[in-house]
Amino acid sequence: MISQNVLLGVNIDHSATLRQARYRENPLDRGRMVEPDPVDFALAAQRAGADGITLHLREDRRHIQDSDVYRMIEMIQVPMNLEMAATEEMAKIACEVKPAVVLLVPESREEVTTEGGLDVIKHQSRVKDVIAAMKANGIATSLFIDPEAAQIDMAAELEAEFVELHTGAFANVFYGAGMDEELTKLKHGAVRAHDAGLKVNAGHGINYSNIKHAREIPWLHEMNIGHSIVSRSLFVGVNEAVREMKALMNGIYR
Repeated sequence: MISQNVLLGVNIDHSATLRQARYRENPLDRGRMVEPDPVDFALAAQRAGADGITLHLREDRRHIQDSDVYRMIEMIQVPMNLEMAATEEMAKIACEVKPAVVLLVPESREEVTTEGGLDVIKHQSRVKDVIAAMKANGIATSLFIDPEAAQIDMAAELEAEFVELHTGAFANVFYGAGMDEELTKLKHGAVRAHDAGLKVNAGHGINYSNIKHAREIPWLHEMNIGHSIVSRSLFVGVNEAVREMKALMNGIYR
């Protein structure tokens, strides 16, 4: 079933990446000189129609900082999706902040951005503990996984509420011969996840060119998109960038 209306979660991480390039050593939440402020970016995205705000508090704090997370939860009026590693430190922060959803992702300090899904089979004990902690605090858990049957089945067994299917492999070969194969994997994964009682999100590498094909994935609840929207904002502004993506997500092709 192709979803009639898919929610848009705007990932604002790379607005913070730009800030960190200049102001890494400055107090990052004091005064207008330190820019861009990811909270301001999130508020602009919200005004433009974003259904949620996604941000990733990485262990090395390369872009989003703790203060961003705590300010964000006080300022935005749409749900926060907090990406994080399945660690004790991050679980403690999530329990304090209480976002609507935490998205458990793998992390490597060498990677530029998150590459590949979390292996929930290998890390099932740690993931189970984080899911339990989130449930105790009224927070839903989503697992960022590759569209593989075993990973999806384990996500259901661990009683996560959501999975976010990693669309990076599809995006990477979008102009190549493997695109149809990767899109088929995502479609099958979405059906399997839905049949297992999981809500289905998708994200990573989705942009204004491949969104029409990505929307063929069935049972989608939400798509989380960041880099493409931040990049588009440089040319047309945040409002137009978000509005364009949301229109494309829901079949209004120009």
